[in-house]
Amino acid sequence: MCRVALLFFFAFAWAAFFPSSEAPAQVQAPPPRPNVLLIVADDLGYGDLGCYGARHIRTPHLDRLASQGVRFVQFYANGPECTPTRTALMTGRYQQRVGGLECAIGFGNVGRYDDAVRLQKRDELGLPPTEATLPQLLHRAGYATALAGKWHLGYLDKFSPRRHGFEQAVYILGGGVDYFYHCEPQGLHTLRHNGKPLRRDGQYMTHLITQEALRFLRTHDGRRPFFLYVPYTAPHFPYQGPKDRREGPLPPEEFTRGDYATYRVMIEEMDRGIGQLLEELRRRGWEEQTLVVFFSDNGPTPLGSAGPFRGHKGGTFEGGIRVPAIVRWPGHLPAGRVIRQVALSMDLTASILAAAGVQTPRPLDGIDVLRLVARGEQVPRTVFWRQRRGQRTWWAVRRGAWKYVRRRDAQGEQEYLFHLEQDPAEAWNRLRQYPQVAAELKRLLQRWEQQVRAPR
Repeated sequence: MCRVALLFFFAFAWAAFFPSSEAPAQVQAPPPRPNVLLIVADDLGYGDLGCYGARHIRTPHLDRLASQGVRFVQFYANGPECTPTRTALMTGRYQQRVGGLECAIGFGNVGRYDDAVRLQKRDELGLPPTEATLPQLLHRAGYATALAGKWHLGYLDKFSPRRHGFEQAVYILGGGVDYFYHCEPQGLHTLRHNGKPLRRDGQYMTHLITQEALRFLRTHDGRRPFFLYVPYTAPHFPYQGPKDRREGPLPPEEFTRGDYATYRVMIEEMDRGIGQLLEELRRRGWEEQTLVVFFSDNGPTPLGSAGPFRGHKGGTFEGGIRVPAIVRWPGHLPAGRVIRQVALSMDLTASILAAAGVQTPRPLDGIDVLRLVARGEQVPRTVFWRQRRGQRTWWAVRRGAWKYVRRRDAQGEQEYLFHLEQDPAEAWNRLRQYPQVAAELKRLLQRWEQQVRAPR
């Protein structure tokens, strides 16, 4: 009996110290990668959604999304116009690092300030495919990638969505089009499908975007996680509701005319489309495994509402850059939480890549803000803005509650210093009372401008 016991002991010891190479190793499986639905509104104001205080605009689907996820109240667009924010969103870095894209590209591929004009003359006005972009990185990591909506990152084919990792793309090239004829004020038709002209005359643009996004969701086989980018054109001008079709496109002089009633309908129609996308996620059984992100690319025109904030689109007062932002990620983010963390649109890029487990080839300026939200943490930020158009330049820097704003144009220069916790409406310029605070913020701004200088 002792000899048998001894044999068992040696056999056990041998197996423990020299395990069989045929035995499977116990490796913990990585967490499943989420699908990503990224929705961007165009020129939507902070105060234009029910969950952000709108009284006359009905947005039940976005309001419900906010109740199921988190709602940011100190979220900023990287720029006060379309192209700059979209550049930062695609790259996860300040748009100034790219060059030529800190102003919206004009209709017909027009540069609107000196650097943009210079690049336009060289056929270089757009987001270079050499930039490591969000769809490109996700596509390389095995994601199915699709775009339905507004691009506005270059008119030439070498800047097209397909060059940036989108497998499928239905989009308009520039800033805005007639909602029924999909052409710009001077008649240029800019609706594209994978780089080729697409005619859908008569189909309301918001409906077209929703239907193309639904088409992707309904035909996706689920074998790969997906990244679906849905940048709506609403409520950007021209101000047209779904019942406002006429014979032929709008004349150029009517492109920016509109009234609040039409503006309201445009937002409600976008909300209805978003509701259809969310319902399709539920129907396909993907609701629990999809990270849904919604925000606006900048503040509103004077027709919209910036809520309690000063200013509108085009400037770096709060109304031009503070925007609504909602994120739902079941099982990862709390439901119904209001988030006071200062965040920018480029933080969403860093957060999406982190959620997908994708490593970036170079450091990002954005941070994984969703990780902070999930942990219930809040960190101090120092963030910067610069916007150029013609002879006008806006700057801003926020550090903690202090914010410094500068505006320069042909008439001269104005400077402002605000304490946003005590004065969120930016009504009280404290520049004279706190010159040392202003001087420090100006120093930080100057150093940042040197750091983000574009190589081209």
